[in-house]
Amino acid sequence: MPISSLPSPYGIGTLGAEARKFVDFLAAGGQSCWQVLPLGPTSYGDSPYQSFSSFAGNPYFIDLDTLAEWGLLEPGEYESLDWGGDQSYVDYEALYRRRFGVLRLAVSRLSRGDRFEMRGTLWNADWLEDYALFMALKDRYSGRSWLEWPEELRLRKSAALDQARAELDGETSFWKGVQYLFFSQWWTLKEYANQKGVSIIGDLPIYVALDSADVWAGRSQFQLDGEGWPTEVAGCPPDAFTADGQLWGNPLFNWERMREEGYAWWLKRIAWQFQLYDTLRIDHFRGFDAYYAIPYGDKTARNGRWRPGPGIEFFKTVNRALGKKDIIAEDLGFLTPSVHKLLRNSGYPGMKVLQFAFDDKYSDSDYLPHRYPAKCVVYAGTHDNDTVQGWLALAPRRVKSFARDYLRLSRREGYHWGVMRAAWASPADLAVMQLQDVLGLGSEARMNIPSTLGNNWKWRALPGACNEELAQRLYQEMRVYQRLPKKPVPRAKRPK
Repeated sequence: MPISSLPSPYGIGTLGAEARKFVDFLAAGGQSCWQVLPLGPTSYGDSPYQSFSSFAGNPYFIDLDTLAEWGLLEPGEYESLDWGGDQSYVDYEALYRRRFGVLRLAVSRLSRGDRFEMRGTLWNADWLEDYALFMALKDRYSGRSWLEWPEELRLRKSAALDQARAELDGETSFWKGVQYLFFSQWWTLKEYANQKGVSIIGDLPIYVALDSADVWAGRSQFQLDGEGWPTEVAGCPPDAFTADGQLWGNPLFNWERMREEGYAWWLKRIAWQFQLYDTLRIDHFRGFDAYYAIPYGDKTARNGRWRPGPGIEFFKTVNRALGKKDIIAEDLGFLTPSVHKLLRNSGYPGMKVLQFAFDDKYSDSDYLPHRYPAKCVVYAGTHDNDTVQGWLALAPRRVKSFARDYLRLSRREGYHWGVMRAAWASPADLAVMQLQDVLGLGSEARMNIPSTLGNNWKWRALPGACNEELAQRLYQEMRVYQRLPKKPVPRAKRPK
């Protein structure tokens, strides 16, 4: 359940009362985890996987009513604004036009009293200075990519950076204040969830956006030329579903340089994620074994080639530096024997998606529940899939027939319940469902269609959708399949 999909009268889900109500719903339904999408600030296209920073939080998720409770806003300063006319979808344009003006009012009042003494873990984070300056400069240059800034700023000449910091001190203070508000609310919500016995599963994209503070401030970590442009970019090769492959466009890591530096950039990134979450799903795990590199400027992914990734050495370094962490490997897609070996050697559970199990009549797919190892995480579908109801409505007849036979689906029960029951009844240690599937929604509630722009990342749950009756039914299913939480989640410790 993405934060953005929570109900809210202010255009998008936030970290306030509705988030706590959702935690209460999960606890009442016998759920032990809440998986969210990446929390970073989004850019053009609104994808949480294309963020201005791997470390920063999304300003849109800051709850305005909570700011009013803190004395930083008056309700009249935001309640009457137009946040979009449809509560079931996010209006990102309305948010972009109005949210930051409201946040500027709140940040301007942060200095009142001593409640908001901005210090500690966040204020000492070395990423914050670069991020705040990056965002201030983006505003100065009308949102243009850092690659279009003046050369002395694009190449981070010391004198130019010092001058920009002096000239934009007020703006960088604003962006720092926004992050303070975000993380104050996030850590409060996480504490609440942990106290209710619900752990938080985060999501870490393997790649970062080209137009990000990560790349601008850390160019040596990426495969860029002397001017800062990528030499090759990320994507996936052509397959049965996409004749041209997928051209993601993210800059690729300079793994040789990273290895020489002991993967310090990655260690900092992962350590920060575990300040935010209890468990971390690492996206595109196979990219650590081998990654697909596409010449920069190509219009499709056809001309890419596979290059070796860092392999098990990377994860051994992570374990030595950070200790054994609770990580889920997103191991979907075309998997070679070397990827399977890397997964085994890492010790991380991989993912199984039920929607992938029924492409071939009576196949022996590894995605069929009776073939699951215990050490895996099963999903009915992910944010990149259609909902269960939408999938079955659009699936070829042979797929639908096989799924009905194998899962014993019935319209009376609801196809979505039959699919979810198969996940809960499987040997998988963890089963994660999209809320859209728990609610039995169709394709109108799909979160994302990969490699497209348009209506992605917009779906929202309506107020009251997660009601007591639904929680009771979930609890009964968890009781039947012995998935009720067996032990309490350790109480979260807010970073100091």
